[in-house]
Amino acid sequence: MLVLLQAAGTGKGSPGGMMSLLLPFILMFVVMYFLILRPQKKKEKERKALLSRIRKNDKVVTAGGIHGVITSVRENEVVIRIDDSKDVKIKVDRNSVVTVLEASQEDETEEDAQATASENKEGESKEKK
Repeated sequence: MLVLLQAAGTGKGSPGGMMSLLLPFILMFVVMYFLILRPQKKKEKERKALLSRIRKNDKVVTAGGIHGVITSVRENEVVIRIDDSKDVKIKVDRNSVVTVLEASQEDETEEDAQATASENKEGESKEKK
């Protein structure tokens, strides 16, 4: 701060003197953006996508380390079955799901069927042309 005041107060010096003092701060901000802010936004976007894809019968791990299978999905909460033999279920916040270990087979077959159907439609439209 003192350097900036001295540079501004002297009035003498090179015309780019103030710019040369600000250049390291600008470069530091650009580097921080590419090393910290941008990857963080990317991770946040991936997390939102993960939470939006949560379906019934997915095997998940919560933030507390609890492993289970999703039995019900609501807007902001998820019911997870922890033990099949005793039918132990807990209700947790949707944001507490950290990892989806195994997606349910029903969802994968539906997605595969939709992808195949869209490919067939595209192929038919190309053949007609």
